[in-house]
Amino acid sequence: METIVWIDEKQIHAQGFKKELLKASVTEEDVVKISFSFVVSSEQYHDTAVLLYKNDFQVCVPELNLEFPATIHNYATDRTDLYKEGQVADYYLELIEKQR
Repeated sequence: METIVWIDEKQIHAQGFKKELLKASVTEEDVVKISFSFVVSSEQYHDTAVLLYKNDFQVCVPELNLEFPATIHNYATDRTDLYKEGQVADYYLELIEKQR
């Protein structure tokens, strides 16, 4: 099932979306962690890489009425050659709510 996730102004068509509540290490407050996979083509690679390198996001999941500031908790991709034309990669991303 596809879930729409907004990372800043970029719309992501997320697959395997999962939401968890974790205890923040410093404050012991609950923080949201979301994880999902999405596809990135070589044409989308540059914009996606620039966005993820920022590592300071406003995340919105309209379907769940969920919005929070986040950073990357974990990240993986199955390809490293997206700079080559015609390539497609599967990305896996975990975003965690910034502690207040």
